[in-house]
Amino acid sequence: MKILRLRLAGFGPYKDEQLVNFERFDSDGIFLISGKTGAGKSSILDAICFALYNQVPRFDGSELKLRSDHCEAGDPTFVELDFSVNQSRYRLRRSPAYERPKKNQAGVTTAAPTAVLQVLDDADGSDSGGWRGIAAKPGAVGHELDTILPLKVDQFLQVILLAQNRFQRFLLAKTEERRAVLRTLFNTGRFEQLEAALILRRKGLDEQLATSQRDLEQDQTAAAQLLRDEGPLAAPTAGWFAAAQHDLAGQLDAATIEQARTMAELTAATDRHQSLLQTEQRQLRRSVAASALAALDSRQDDIVRERSDLQIAARAARVWPQVRARQEAASALAAAESALAAAQAQRAGDRPAETSGAGADAGAGAAGRSRSDVASPETLEQLQLVIDGLLGRLGALEDALADELALPELDNEIAELLIEQREGTRALDAARAQADALPEQIEAITAEHSAAQLAAARQPDTMIALDRATLTLAAARTVTRLGSVLLTAQQAELTASGDNADAAAHYESVLARRFSGFAAELATRLVTGDACAVCGSTAHPQPALGHDDPVTTHDLNTARSTVTDRQGQLLVAQNVVQSVDLRLAEARALTSGRDAATITAEHDAATAAHRLADRATATLPDLQARLAQLQSTMTRAATSVDQLRGQRDQASTAHAFKVSQREAIFGRIAAQRGEFDSVRGQATHLHDELTQARTLATALSVVDECGAAEDSAQSRLAAQLAEEAFTDEAAALAARLDQPEIERRTRALRVHDDGLAAARATLAQPDLADLPTEPVDVLPAAAAAAAASTARDAALTWQSSLVDRTGTLSAIVRRVGALFAASAQLHEMQQQVRQLADVVHGDEPNTKRMRLENYVLAAQLEEIVAAANIRLRTMTSGRYTLEHDDSLAFGGARSGLGLAIRDEYTGRARPTHSLSGGETFLASLALALGLAEVVTGQAGGVTLDTLFVDEGFGSLDGETLETAMSTLDSLRAGGRTIGLISHVDSMKEQIPATLRIVVTDRGSSEIEGGDATG
Repeated sequence: MKILRLRLAGFGPYKDEQLVNFERFDSDGIFLISGKTGAGKSSILDAICFALYNQVPRFDGSELKLRSDHCEAGDPTFVELDFSVNQSRYRLRRSPAYERPKKNQAGVTTAAPTAVLQVLDDADGSDSGGWRGIAAKPGAVGHELDTILPLKVDQFLQVILLAQNRFQRFLLAKTEERRAVLRTLFNTGRFEQLEAALILRRKGLDEQLATSQRDLEQDQTAAAQLLRDEGPLAAPTAGWFAAAQHDLAGQLDAATIEQARTMAELTAATDRHQSLLQTEQRQLRRSVAASALAALDSRQDDIVRERSDLQIAARAARVWPQVRARQEAASALAAAESALAAAQAQRAGDRPAETSGAGADAGAGAAGRSRSDVASPETLEQLQLVIDGLLGRLGALEDALADELALPELDNEIAELLIEQREGTRALDAARAQADALPEQIEAITAEHSAAQLAAARQPDTMIALDRATLTLAAARTVTRLGSVLLTAQQAELTASGDNADAAAHYESVLARRFSGFAAELATRLVTGDACAVCGSTAHPQPALGHDDPVTTHDLNTARSTVTDRQGQLLVAQNVVQSVDLRLAEARALTSGRDAATITAEHDAATAAHRLADRATATLPDLQARLAQLQSTMTRAATSVDQLRGQRDQASTAHAFKVSQREAIFGRIAAQRGEFDSVRGQATHLHDELTQARTLATALSVVDECGAAEDSAQSRLAAQLAEEAFTDEAAALAARLDQPEIERRTRALRVHDDGLAAARATLAQPDLADLPTEPVDVLPAAAAAAAASTARDAALTWQSSLVDRTGTLSAIVRRVGALFAASAQLHEMQQQVRQLADVVHGDEPNTKRMRLENYVLAAQLEEIVAAANIRLRTMTSGRYTLEHDDSLAFGGARSGLGLAIRDEYTGRARPTHSLSGGETFLASLALALGLAEVVTGQAGGVTLDTLFVDEGFGSLDGETLETAMSTLDSLRAGGRTIGLISHVDSMKEQIPATLRIVVTDRGSSEIEGGDATG
């Protein structure tokens, strides 16, 4: 990182705009910022820190008031800083909150803080219009700077900007403070992640072991339930499960033997019962068969009569077809005679009598003859002549009848064509109207689409603004929450401090009492004649007297342990306060001093803007589709107008043709219908006459045929009666039985015969020959079989239960065996992971109490110390060197990043805070330079190309100052630029590159020597 240029106005003592171009000092390497006390030298460093972090180190813990008191109402207040990181150049402009007049000049209002971050896109590094905005609000700027420059404000003040009263902080920092700076510079957070991963892995293995133990206990409980063991259980072991399996196997063997015995008894009892049941069933069969045979023999006379009746009925059945044929022929003849009479009566009633000679010319009449022209024939020949004449007249009417039938359809076609013509005209008018309205709709949708595109283009900007507003709102809520947490932590720190002081006072009191009691303790050991261990005298005239309540070693150790505990509690409370305070400061930096209401309003505005852009983006596809649809509709409308015009013209032409066709057909029909209303009426009349003539002719033919058929049927019936020995037709009918009755009587005879044969066959069976006469008793045998079955079922149930339980227990034993094997491997792995996690975390067996990250950082610190010692030895003439101290901290606290100073005059190392003011300055300067050198040399680390040192040189004597300046001068070769703030006159002579701060007659300050172009 390198500071390039600073522009400020209305800031601290500077009323007017001032410009400092630090790049002009690149060739010098070192420049001096000089001026009177209070002129504003340190304000330049305040401006740099304010621009980057919205904080000023000198104002920690107090309200941030940065606007110059020399400013008038309309004067601006801002700081603009150009800096570079990793070959990229950035410009950051920031203004604090300050009071300004209202627009209506009625009182004052507070101007909100602002911040704008830009990056230079030009590859040549110039700033000729190549600045591109990154963030435009304080919260968003802070978020972006966290990514660009991953240094917190306290770390920045320890390695780049060494402000007043902070120069020696890195030298005198505690392990945790120094660790926070180093881990950011060297990016060692991954080791903390590794430590957390190991701890998480250890906890996971612990949980797996606990789960495995719970599974074993659950399996043991299940096994005990299978054994029906309700007593207390010992710890689950493999031997316990093996014994349980052996016990249950013995029970299964005994149950299997018992089940076999009960099965044999059941088989014997069942056999005895089945034998008696079979005897009882044979006795029952014999009794039933004898009863059935007696009943069938008693009906023998009725059976003989039934057989005779069926034989006579069979002869009558052979006569019956001839009887039925004679009856049907007689009925047909009567029906034919009746039909003939009806036909004659109908024809005679419909037409008047004509001479027989009139039928000769029946078919020669014209189409318009009347019904009176046809004579009523008497013979078939005359009827045939009439029929032929009627057929001829009907044939002449077929064309006219077809025209008449087609006329309604033609009328429908004419009507439909007229409707089609009218609808085509209306559709054509509607299509023309739609086509005329489409251009205006397309123009409206096009304007709406352009507006939506403009709103949607702002969506990425609104998303970025919303994200930044969300981050700032979360920080504001964090400020509110951490405020109360900090008060609680400070109260706890105050309480722990009091407890620590009380414990220390008590320890001093106990220690004093212990020292005062040493004389009395020695006096108790004096023996007359023996030499005193203190003075050597053998006489002891006045031995010291002890107290009533002497202090023992135990009392002293207890008081010392209490002091240690209270110190540890105080250290924990102080760390909590520091941690909460740091988090609160970070959150406040993100909020830029704004209250939660203001931030909430900004977040709501950003949310509304983003939603508006989202809605515009969502509507774009629909608007595009609607625009395309309207354009397509316009094209289709033009085509549709042409099509509809052609369809309408075609319908008009077809309508005119059909009207002309109808007029021609109507003329032909009028010429053919004669005296009738229609051609169909005349044709219907002729068809009726034709039907009557044909019906009468058919009736005459049928009467002749039916008479001949009746005579033939009578002859065949007489012959069949004689053949079957019936005297007449009545006798045959009397003997006849209908088919269902015949079938019923036949089935009854068959059932009688089958029953008789079955009864006789049953009684003849061999197994019924030797049966006892008295019925056998099966109840005792049934009871014995039931009892044996019950005993067998109980034994089988018990054995099945033991089989299931044995199988379940075997599965449990196999699972437990696997669990025991897995638990052993898991336990070994857990021990390895636990030990590794403890070592990495700095716990036992890590004797140095050094965490892995501290170990890595310790190596980096050793490099920093080595680089610092090169200059420190030069500046102290070889007297002092820094040493890396990895010894255990007091109270078992984390260690590994300590620093000590070795004094070569004594050959011993001592704490760094034992150095004098000048020595502390030299050691801090050397350490800061060494830190910058190592970090710059580390690949992927933060490059520190600028260093500011505020005061401290006044504590050095002339020779030491000369040495320090020579050391700083050697840094030019490394490309660094170092800015020094000092009142020492000799430094003004040695450093030609100077920024001079002068105080004007108005009391404000100005910078001389900082002008730059561009």
